[in-house]
Parts: sequence; structure tokens; C-alpha cells
Amino acid sequence: MSDFEAFLDGKRREAASAYARVDASKVLALSTTIGTATFFDPGGRVTSGATAVNAANERGAAHFGANGTTELDVLDSGAEGDLAFWTGYQIADVEIDGKAMHMKLRITEVFRRAGDEWKMVHRHASKAAD
Repeated sequence: MSDFEAFLDGKRREAASAYARVDASKVLALSTTIGTATFFDPGGRVTSGATAVNAANERGAAHFGANGTTELDVLDSGAEGDLAFWTGYQIADVEIDGKAMHMKLRITEVFRRAGDEWKMVHRHASKAAD
């Protein structure tokens, strides 16, 4: 198993699970904090810059309830040098602003190596057909 596969199966899945339960801290910990970053959110908006993307992630998690669940269905992933990606689905049962909701999102995430860590530099999340 490559270090990126281990990261994806461990820290990335843990961060997604925490985020679905109001806790953005693990997503923020694996996101770049400097330079270029982008987030194409499910509502069709684009956020650019590490600071703005991390602020958007913090605001987004605040809308969830404490009992959310999520899973990542990875269709493809890979790493070459200092870049890595995964693409697939994120399937979640969450509370958003007090209302129960089932979500299935198409996801592509790109990571750049920073020292011995993978840092997210791009996330594209859009609604998937059921």
C-alpha cells in the first residue's frame, strides 16, 4: 500500500466522518494553508485561495448536526511524485440546519505533498444522480 493509499484510507476518511458531524478540524488539518487552493462546492460556487477555502470548509461543517455519517466510495486514485488524487462518490446521511438529508456527491480531490504529509489543494463536489 502506498503512503497516499494509507492516507486516503485513514486520515481522509476520518476527516470526512468528522466533518459530517460538525467538526471541520480534521479537514482543515489535511488542507493546505498557503498558496493556491480551490473548492468547487455542490451549490456551483468556486472559492479560491487557501485561506478562503478553509474558511468555507469551517462554515460548511457548522451547518451539520452531531449524528451525521458519511463514506467515500473511491472509484480511482493515484499518486505520482508530489501530486495525488482520488475520484468517486461521497455518500452521507446528515442533518443540515436541523433537517435530515441524504446526499450523494461526485468528488474529485487533488493533494500536494508538503514534507511528509498530503495536503488538499482542490476539491470538486457536485450532486450525483441517485
